[in-house]
Amino acid sequence: MSKIKIAQFGLGPIGIETLRLAATKPWAEIVGAIDIDPEKVGKPLMEITGDTALRGASVHRSLDDLMAKGCPDVIFHTAVSKIKDACAQIEPIVRQGISVVSSCEELLFPQLREPELAVKLDQAAKAGNARVLGTGVNPGFVMDLLPVCLTGVCRNVRAIHVQRVVNASTRRGPLQKKIGSGLTPAEFERLFNEGKAGHAGLKDSAALIAHCLGWKLSELTETGKAVVASRDIRTRHVEVKKGQCCGLHQRAEATVDGEVRLTLDLKMYLDAPNPHDACQIEGDPPLNLTLNGGVAGDAATVASLVNAAPRILKSPPGLLLMTDIAVPCAA
Repeated sequence: MSKIKIAQFGLGPIGIETLRLAATKPWAEIVGAIDIDPEKVGKPLMEITGDTALRGASVHRSLDDLMAKGCPDVIFHTAVSKIKDACAQIEPIVRQGISVVSSCEELLFPQLREPELAVKLDQAAKAGNARVLGTGVNPGFVMDLLPVCLTGVCRNVRAIHVQRVVNASTRRGPLQKKIGSGLTPAEFERLFNEGKAGHAGLKDSAALIAHCLGWKLSELTETGKAVVASRDIRTRHVEVKKGQCCGLHQRAEATVDGEVRLTLDLKMYLDAPNPHDACQIEGDPPLNLTLNGGVAGDAATVASLVNAAPRILKSPPGLLLMTDIAVPCAA
């Protein structure tokens, strides 16, 4: 069997770890990466990642530069969270016949925020005989795909409630800052309301669940509040004083026929006790699942990207949802 030629778009912490994991897969051949950072362009990936398995591949400034060295089958895209930014980067890629697996949160269910842009990207992918998939851990698995899978053994479903508690002290620096660590509570909540802080993708997760269950949402709301530090906290990346924001409590609620039937509740803050992921399905039969310790976000996000690559190539061209591809697994 010929190997899948892989490239990486974006060499932040997640992009680098994605390359490292992909390099361990017997089905993958790493052919290069794209990044606009002048400190990285032209350098060997072995130097950027510290992984000798990536010997021979390097960082390129643009898609054209990468393709001059060889055309990948799949590009892992880990650069942005907003769908408008992602589509501008991804559309030229799929028009070249290269499929994309992206960590862009708003690509999980792009029809929610940018339906016209979603149609345009779907058409571009089909024209190039390529595929686009948005995935990850959250969104992409814990608070959307996993609940949808659980309903597969239900005769009917009345409501779904999902909770996630994350100890953000164990996560990467950019995420600790994204959840407002070190800001005043008022400043964090102002930035959240402006769409400049907080967790991206919670409403998208709710929309995917509703889509899969055939629920027509009459209302979809989201709130975000600061979690205030009760003591001084220091991590490898941030320092938070007592009374400052150390994370967030974010919640999405979806109403169907005048009744709240879907709730997604996320608490992500520094030194959060008892991290876990949980889901309760009100249905026949009722289900109640708890993953003690929760799903480790950064490591699992990388795995979700890499494990999706062989599956999207077996899917029809176009803009895909996680529920459109074969069941993800590590093999």
